[in-house]
Amino acid sequence: MTDDHVYDVVGIGVGPFNLGLAAMLDSVEEDVDAAFLERDAEFQWHEGMLLDGTTLEVPFLADLVTLADPTSEYSYLNYLRETGRIYEFYFYETFQIPRREYNDYLRWVVERLDTCQFGREVTDVRWDNRGAHYVVTARDPGTGEEFDYRAENLALGIGSVPHVPEAFRGHPEDDVFHTARYRHNRERVLGADRVTVVGSGQSAAEVFHDLLSRQSDCEYRLDWLTRSEGFFPMEYSKLGLQHFSPEYEQYVYDLPQPVKDDCIPDQDLLYKGVDPDTSAEIYDLLYRRSIGGREPDVGLFAMTELRDIEPVGDAYALDCHQWQAEESFVHESDVVVLGTGYERPIPGFLEPLEDAIGWDERGRFGVTRDHRLEIALPGDVFLQNAELHTHGVGVPDLGLGCYRNTQFVNRLVGRSAYPEDVDTVFQDFSVERFVERAPNASPRDRSETTGTPTQDD
Repeated sequence: MTDDHVYDVVGIGVGPFNLGLAAMLDSVEEDVDAAFLERDAEFQWHEGMLLDGTTLEVPFLADLVTLADPTSEYSYLNYLRETGRIYEFYFYETFQIPRREYNDYLRWVVERLDTCQFGREVTDVRWDNRGAHYVVTARDPGTGEEFDYRAENLALGIGSVPHVPEAFRGHPEDDVFHTARYRHNRERVLGADRVTVVGSGQSAAEVFHDLLSRQSDCEYRLDWLTRSEGFFPMEYSKLGLQHFSPEYEQYVYDLPQPVKDDCIPDQDLLYKGVDPDTSAEIYDLLYRRSIGGREPDVGLFAMTELRDIEPVGDAYALDCHQWQAEESFVHESDVVVLGTGYERPIPGFLEPLEDAIGWDERGRFGVTRDHRLEIALPGDVFLQNAELHTHGVGVPDLGLGCYRNTQFVNRLVGRSAYPEDVDTVFQDFSVERFVERAPNASPRDRSETTGTPTQDD
């Protein structure tokens, strides 16, 4: 089916970021003609990890709209009001909400928007020179029917995908799988004799905690391995969290790319560690299991890289290497749950635009300060969670979604429909900003700088 109608913007992917853009566009005075396409038949947010007891890692204020417009009808508080849960939440007395309810909230918003279309898998995006617009081709995965959408601008929000290293692929998906599939495969896991969780991020910790809490009933051996130096908590201090701010994002953007490539991987614990509450719950469970001289049938081992997985009968041999001591060993397990993170591959449907896209020397997107793809075409391509390498650790953070979408909406409507917040934190990140605000500081000529530290760094 071909529709000659030209949308103001077509969004590819319906996750929290593009859904937030849809909600914010729906609330402006201007009539912005938009369509948001999602390949799945219905909305679900990380369905495989919607475990009982797990919470969102950011406060509920980091919903789709509140940090841009607290009065929006699409806010989390209005969801509670409209679903009759406002008093229950009032007595709940916590900022971190259940992950399952966050998913319910997102589904509630989807139901109230008429711009989201499901069962639309985008296969091709090209530029129509004659019409001066993008043409987005999508297919219904169920029927194979194809649809063309024409748009002046795009919003690329396909998100990240589970990363499974090549050495771990090719095994039965019920036995060796990513944490993203855990809830779907849990019954198989609970019936195993030996279970191993790999990774030290929040997803791995939540899977380990869930399995630990069920271990007494199922009696499997449970091990947790990670190549990280330890099972460290995620940075959650109030000053540390100020790295997820517009100011820090702009500071990172202005750094030379080689400096960004060096510093961003070292900031894992700002967004990849274990939530302190989850860590405490795991320890408390282990402590209670050890009362009376009992030994929990559990192993936790850090600094250990999993190098390969080989089938051995009905089980698997894990080739492990403790990199600090430089010692190797083989660990056998019936099931392996991989908390090996997520990746953001370049989508294949952008291939027709490849020559127009700006790329850096490592084959990554060139990105503007306001999160648009560098592209030699008149139409904008707004990026949602594809610019970690240019804007830093705040890119995947739900709390900065409103800030990014504010810039997109304001550009689409040609005015400040939402405020673009500045001066949001108490600390400074750039020398220029600190000197500007500190009466006892002054800039120094670069030629005078010796490069020798004057105090312990």
